[in-house]
Amino acid sequence: MARDINHQIVKALLIQEGWEITHDPYILEDLNPDWEIDLGAEKMIAAEKEREKIAVEIKGFREASFAYEFHGAVGQYINYRIGLETVEPERVLILAVPIEVYETHFLRQGVRLSVEKNQIKLLIYNSSTKKIEKWML
Repeated sequence: MARDINHQIVKALLIQEGWEITHDPYILEDLNPDWEIDLGAEKMIAAEKEREKIAVEIKGFREASFAYEFHGAVGQYINYRIGLETVEPERVLILAVPIEVYETHFLRQGVRLSVEKNQIKLLIYNSSTKKIEKWML
């Protein structure tokens, strides 16, 4: 599967925030060997001595048509979430989106409603400053 241009940036940001990368990629092999979520990561929850688990699908939204790419990303997210619920229900799926795309497109009513109704969890990152700007879980 082709990696998004920001794959290494998001991976480094997760490591910087204390996440251990456990899968690169996270393959939903039992369901469909072609379903590859970009990253799987875990982080120790100190107080509970348990591990928080996430899977991160990274999108740069660099195509000419945001709408076309967004529709594809939503469909992909829904399929991956269903897959994770089947094989590893404790792992939370997150869509990583650049801050400039979030501020330009994700604040529009239609996109906001789609994200809300489809329960899409977001990680907003800044590829210029190499920072995670916001987690929307």
